[in-house]
Formats: sequence, C-alpha cells, structure tokens
Amino acid sequence: MVEYRLKTPLKEDEVRKLNVGDILYITGTIFSARDQAHRRILEYAEKGLELPFNLDGAVIFHVGPIMQRKDDRWVVVSAGPTTSTRMNSTTPKLLERFRVRVIIGKGGMSFEVAEALKRFGAVYCHFTGGAGVLAAKNIKEVEGVEWIDLGMPEAVWKLKVEDFGPVTVTIDSKGRSLYETVKKSVEENLKKIYQQI
Repeated sequence: MVEYRLKTPLKEDEVRKLNVGDILYITGTIFSARDQAHRRILEYAEKGLELPFNLDGAVIFHVGPIMQRKDDRWVVVSAGPTTSTRMNSTTPKLLERFRVRVIIGKGGMSFEVAEALKRFGAVYCHFTGGAGVLAAKNIKEVEGVEWIDLGMPEAVWKLKVEDFGPVTVTIDSKGRSLYETVKKSVEENLKKIYQQI
C-alpha cells in the first residue's frame, strides 16, 4: 500500500501505476455525477454535442451532494458517496468516450466496469459511506453547476478540492479488484466451515 497525492487533470501513466489498496488524496477539480448525469453525458456523446465540462483526465465522484445557497454562491453541506453499482451499465461507455481517470464511490462496480478500467487506464476508489461531512470539509469551493434541471443530487457539480480523501483504490487498471479478493476469501472460508460441520 502506497499513499499518493494527485492533482487533476490526471494522466493515464499516473493512474496505471496505482494498485489495489493504495490511498489517494486528490487536489484540483472533481465532478459529481449520478445516474441521470451519466445518461445525459452519453446522450450528448451519441448526438455529437460538446459537454459543458471537460472529462479528459477527470475524477468523477458518485455523489448526490446536499448544497446550500449562501449569498451568490453554493456551499457543500454534505457529500457522502452513493452506491456505484447503479452506474454499472453506463460507466464502460463513459470511460471509452471520455477518458475519465478516477471514479470515486462506494460498494464497488461490476466485472464489465473493471474490464473497462483496465482497458482505458482508470481506477475505482472507495470513499467511506456515512462520512459526507468529512468529504465536504475537503471541498473548498463550488466552481459551477451544470444540468441543475436534473435536481440538486443529480446535477453535475464542479468541485474544487484540496487533499480530498482518503480514498482507497479498490479496482485498479490491472484488472485487480479488492471486492473479488474478499469474495473469494469468504467463499474459501465458508467451504472450510461447512467441511467442519
């Protein structure tokens, strides 16, 4: 396990050196994106429309933040991760089209997503669920919002972060998955237990 402090936008070679278990702290700009945002991003791509934000080398955070309007600006109240499996169907196409380098969420993602991460040079990272206020503390500024018509949690928020983390690499660009490792270990232990019964 190695600790890295990374700055966005990220290059493929930076991300390819990361391994399952590594701890990341990210500084720069990250984008929130949930189900509806993923679908709209892909709709734009299919229609040949330019996105109102640049995802090349980007970090996407699976989050529906709670925002508060203070004077003429937005402030993040809480930004806990949402379950990433909901984005399983759209993520491989998103990675192929836009070269996102890091996805942050919770709960892991599918084998198909892991294969896309491997193919396109990206990683999936876990942020602890229930720690939304901690995440908000590392978000220094809301730089903008797109697609607010989708609603506050589904809009794409452009967030300026400083040492955002810790996030743990749980699926790396080599095809290794902490979730699969744990699953295999549990299955092996269950077999041993059943043999003793």
